[in-house]
Amino acid sequence: MSPGGRMGAVHDDGGRTTGWPAGVEWEAHRAAVFGAAYRILGTVAEAEDVTQEVWLRAAAADLSEVRDLRAWLVTVAARTSYNVLRSARVRRESYVGQWLPEPLLTGPDAAQEVLVDESVSTAMLVVMEALGPAERVALVLHDVFAVPFDHIAEVLGTTPAAARKLASRARSRVAAVQERPRASKAETRRVLEAFRAAAHAGDMARLVALLHPDVVYVGDGGGHVPAARRPVTGAEPVALLTIRLITTRRPDGTRIVEVNGLPALLTHRGGRPVWLDTVEIADGRITAIRRQANPEKLARIGHI
Repeated sequence: MSPGGRMGAVHDDGGRTTGWPAGVEWEAHRAAVFGAAYRILGTVAEAEDVTQEVWLRAAAADLSEVRDLRAWLVTVAARTSYNVLRSARVRRESYVGQWLPEPLLTGPDAAQEVLVDESVSTAMLVVMEALGPAERVALVLHDVFAVPFDHIAEVLGTTPAAARKLASRARSRVAAVQERPRASKAETRRVLEAFRAAAHAGDMARLVALLHPDVVYVGDGGGHVPAARRPVTGAEPVALLTIRLITTRRPDGTRIVEVNGLPALLTHRGGRPVWLDTVEIADGRITAIRRQANPEKLARIGHI
């Protein structure tokens, strides 16, 4: 039976799961399973594969002694994601150009329920990519899903004390992102609308006014399409790059979509997405632009 199956769960008098919780019960926990995998891996494709594997493992497991099904499923997802990270280390280290997470559609654009909080933001996922696999697992399991350190230690093959240290070390590295002010959805949309209008009008002065003097632009082409191999900094260089790309690539248009919990600007041509801009904003100006142009990472955004 697929993850969309309809069979219900069976519980004994102690509340333990004695049958496979497909259907309603699986759907109640699927978002958490996918959410754990996506936060650890940073790609929708790999997170979907992990989610499918978790379902298959649960279908074959004896769950009669499982009292907290959600925690069990999330832990299996983390262990599977941890193995994926370790096996993909060489491929990730040889990634062409700058790496950005695969965008995750949220809000009304999402095909299914997604758990959204600060930990799924693009900025946070970028920092998570710089952490070691064990640090990522420890941080996500404990800080997002409240899994005890003794269980985390089992996943990582270490001690609870070591798991606690891993989470603490990871927490200190992501603290800078957590401390930055986060613009509301309304303000993000307003600034993106102004940015879109100025960019398509070729209005250099207006673009520079919308950008923070120290704005940072990062592009991810994955070696499939041209993209800046290094970050571009400064309002004028980023404004010039923005106008030049629109002029040379001539997209059909743009629209606002919700990605990773906040509005983002999707540019399309011929009915297909060509790049997606997520931004950070402070005091009404853009401090960071992250442009995802890798077609493999835009595939799940869909046609326009």
